[in-house]
Amino acid sequence: MVLDDPLAWVPNLLEAIERQPLMVSPTTPLVDAIQLISQAQNHTCSLETDLSPSDGLAEHRRASCVLVMQDQTLLGILTERDIVRLTANVINFAGATVAEVMAHPVITLPQSSLQDIFAVLFFFRRYRIRHLPIVDEQERLVGVISHESIRQILRPANLLRLRRVSDVMTTQVIHAPLTATALRLAQLMAEHRVSCVVITQADMEGRDKPVGIVTERDIVQFQAFQIDLTQTQAATVMSTPLFLLSPDDSLWAAHQEMQRRRVGRLVVSWNWGMGLGIVTQTSLLRIFDPMEMYGVIENLQQTIRKLEAERSPSSPTSSPLPQSQEARSTPTSTSPHNENLGNTRVP
Repeated sequence: MVLDDPLAWVPNLLEAIERQPLMVSPTTPLVDAIQLISQAQNHTCSLETDLSPSDGLAEHRRASCVLVMQDQTLLGILTERDIVRLTANVINFAGATVAEVMAHPVITLPQSSLQDIFAVLFFFRRYRIRHLPIVDEQERLVGVISHESIRQILRPANLLRLRRVSDVMTTQVIHAPLTATALRLAQLMAEHRVSCVVITQADMEGRDKPVGIVTERDIVQFQAFQIDLTQTQAATVMSTPLFLLSPDDSLWAAHQEMQRRRVGRLVVSWNWGMGLGIVTQTSLLRIFDPMEMYGVIENLQQTIRKLEAERSPSSPTSSPLPQSQEARSTPTSTSPHNENLGNTRVP
């Protein structure tokens, strides 16, 4: 067993800054801002292997927010979650401007404070946001760091390989039948502050099985195409078939699938579909919680000590480590957490 560089997990946060975020003026019609989010794609780097972003594995990353700017002043922010909330409230999109619905004032972080990932995660959790604008000493915008941009630069090290999907997934899955309207799905997302709804269908024994998914991104697309959400059923717009993770899969496997499929969440299923879970970008970032990391580091240190003992000429011959021992390391926490993060208005 060859261990990765123990510091290989540390993300370079400067690479996570989206330096050309979408920007609009406060007088921009809301429908135009939605079209902008719907159509925009940013070029970024994907880490399918141990390569660094500078090695040039390019991928398209969809923009999930717009910043509201006046001259060089940041006035507000509008995210996909905000659009879902507005959809659920059935507001008149055609007559609204961005200034009327944006979240403001905006929580920002000085670039000089961008020392490590813990500072960013603290802001995400403290203010329940998923997008954090970075500013310079003169309060001028540098760019935006998001859950997605951090996930894109995660290093494929033992920190991800040693944890299982079951350690961070949420089992409080919001689901709806095939006949649910798109408007009802948006209302469920807003009510439960989640980024997706799993679509289920009853099997021959009357048990609900996952057959599709509708996400915040989908709701934004529906609004961009001016689809009648009150008449559109989940069966006609859901993403299907589903790719299903197992609770025993490693977080590195989940990370790779998200990268390959260009999605921000995956459904977890076990017991022939009777058990349901969700793992999201937010879930993956939980591995950087200091207490979570303490347990992982302890497991790594134990593994290293065992390997050193085996390699020592004076030590008795030891049996080889069981295959995939790291995948069976005792997790520090198995309590589920919802992806209850989104930009909220600050009074």
